[in-house]
Amino acid sequence: MKKKWLGALFSVLVMGSMAACSSGGSNTSKGEIDENPDKGLEVIGDTITFDGNKLVNEGQPIELEYWTWGETDPVIQMAKQYEEMYPNVTIKPVIQPWDDFWTKLPLSLKGKNGPAVFNIHNSKHDLLMPYLEAYDIPVADLESDLTSVAPHVIDDKVYYIDSVINTGNIYYNKTLWDEAGLTDADIPTTWEEFREVAKKLTKEEDGQIIQAGFNFNGDYSAIYQGLNYQKGELLFTEEGTVANYDNEVTIENTQFLADLYNVDNVGSKDFGDDSTMSFGNGQSAMVYKWGWMVGELAAKYPDIEYGVFTTPTPTEEVPFAYDRYNGESTFGINKNQTEEQRAVAQDFLRFCLANDDYSKTAALSMASFPTKKSLATDEDILSDPVLSVLAPRVDRLIWPGPFPSTVETSAKQTMEDILFNGKEIEASITEGQEKMNQDMKNSKFVSLESSYVFFDEVK
Repeated sequence: MKKKWLGALFSVLVMGSMAACSSGGSNTSKGEIDENPDKGLEVIGDTITFDGNKLVNEGQPIELEYWTWGETDPVIQMAKQYEEMYPNVTIKPVIQPWDDFWTKLPLSLKGKNGPAVFNIHNSKHDLLMPYLEAYDIPVADLESDLTSVAPHVIDDKVYYIDSVINTGNIYYNKTLWDEAGLTDADIPTTWEEFREVAKKLTKEEDGQIIQAGFNFNGDYSAIYQGLNYQKGELLFTEEGTVANYDNEVTIENTQFLADLYNVDNVGSKDFGDDSTMSFGNGQSAMVYKWGWMVGELAAKYPDIEYGVFTTPTPTEEVPFAYDRYNGESTFGINKNQTEEQRAVAQDFLRFCLANDDYSKTAALSMASFPTKKSLATDEDILSDPVLSVLAPRVDRLIWPGPFPSTVETSAKQTMEDILFNGKEIEASITEGQEKMNQDMKNSKFVSLESSYVFFDEVK
């Protein structure tokens, strides 16, 4: 699943011209000289602490650039707080559209004048690793304060971690739910219960579906992964380098999804490949979506009244994992920048990680659960409609690492062949596996599934 920071929630500010002429920051800035180390500030943080009572860069003016793709990136807010403490420091945001960002950033980092700090998405791990400086914080301290650190440890060092994590949920149209005579008591917990609810939410007219009870068009590649994990089937084979797609569990789960359309008639391939639009227009009563859905609905379909519930499981028992997760990452530090810039960047990083505001702002903005342990029981977090359904599951979410895109694109093609081209499920899945094998032949990817805390429960 290609994730863009906050999806449509961000109103992206295009500053291409700024990036084109950017110098990456300098050791001088418009900031004033700071001569006051004793600022009367309290030390913040748990294991990772931050003491603001000091001079940064010996009090001399310094400017750093922070490259990102979202105007409401929480790092920008934290930079403003940091500048208030240290008037000699300027952290200048440079905001690029997503696609431009991944073209311009690597080019900039190859030189000496790239940004000192920059946003990271873990799907771009291999692209950015050559330019990253390791965090100057012990791994044990990071693990003490934050969950999901383990998959990001490389040779006892960490270069970025997840600040928040997200996974799939079921979004439902409350108006259509009420019209069908459903109440909160009808929220399904198993897939069989879900199937029956979907039937009640489906409407037909002259033999044609006019309202889908459930629409997964465009979402198969994400939902099948969650279904497989629920039954203890990994996405990759034991050695972690080969996709594990052609197996009995994938066949079974794909058959279930296809039957929802072809047997139960709760949805249709003819509803278009954008289930979000179908949901926003009131044509589909339920969809499986990740946290970015909140932003998209707010931006494009503000009048839709929706609810969220946990993705069902095969049985009432706790599954191997509820679903795959993906994280929004902490920022990277440019190892090619000056010693002065990197020192300030490391201090700014510590400020962000010690401060609950960083993770909390990211969590509430992105409908993603904070990895900072101190926020696990935060009232604002637990009262959020998406985060409240994520909270009981966060320990049972698994991350396989930034895997090759073919695992998703080939799976998507598989379902399209089944629904649109009439191919047999088993034959189509076999073809999907062959395509994944071909695409991953020269890949250096190794799955991180073995770092999952409940990995020994795999079937």
